[in-house]
Amino acid sequence: MSLSYSVPTALEYFAALVQSDEHFPLLEAAASLAQDEYIDLDVQQLLGDVDQLLARLQRRMPADAPALQRLRTLNQFFFTDLGFAGNVNNYYDPENSYLNAVLRTRRGIPISLAVLWMELAQGLGLQARGIAFPGHFMVKVLLPKGQVVMDPVSGQSLSREDLSERLEPYKRQSGLVDDYDVPLGLYLQAATPRDIIARMLRNLKEVHRTQEDWQRLISVQDRLIVLLPQAWSEWRDRGLAHAERGNVAQAVADLQTYLAHVEDGLDVAAIADRISTLRSAGS
Repeated sequence: MSLSYSVPTALEYFAALVQSDEHFPLLEAAASLAQDEYIDLDVQQLLGDVDQLLARLQRRMPADAPALQRLRTLNQFFFTDLGFAGNVNNYYDPENSYLNAVLRTRRGIPISLAVLWMELAQGLGLQARGIAFPGHFMVKVLLPKGQVVMDPVSGQSLSREDLSERLEPYKRQSGLVDDYDVPLGLYLQAATPRDIIARMLRNLKEVHRTQEDWQRLISVQDRLIVLLPQAWSEWRDRGLAHAERGNVAQAVADLQTYLAHVEDGLDVAAIADRISTLRSAGS
């Protein structure tokens, strides 16, 4: 009697990783995003490569090294010795969001660099967290004498004044000034692993939308909907991408799902019109 095994698709594998907030493997989920582009990517091999980096790092310091020494050694290793940095010459390349490519080139964007850096930091016993700072993902480390907020592109520690200055354009654009201003601390709260993966996917979403690469955009939307099944705007955006690809049935189904759950959206009438147009074209 022969046994047959069903190999999960990339999306099924991702769904299994992100189903629980209690056991959410951030690095593995982030690494798996590249499987839409690199079909044969061995995620477990990538995790092993990061483990090897951690082992190299751990050999550099005594087990009883204080937290500040561990942080400094990590930053020397990550930013100077390994040379990780931002891809300033091609910031909007989707490769910057694929951890296998970031490990190979040592170039990425703040959030992809942060995911790798945090994995190493946590392996050293540091209390490291990501911060969903507007416009530029940050990391923070809780030390015995307080909190350090860092730029994951450079390892630079940022003061309250630095952070407030970086926030100013966002606050002005969002109308969060004067009576509507909010404390800096609200922008420095730890992001959950689910939030981090959502932000990584939305970065890819924006790249593919700008390039009008609808098929890749649909793949990203599939993941966003698995990750955030009640984020109805993601159903809408997948439907619109399907419409651009000429996938009428899928487009109508997604847009109808959006309308069924967002009764007071500003674009409800426009989406209803789009459904009508799609049905007419498909009939």
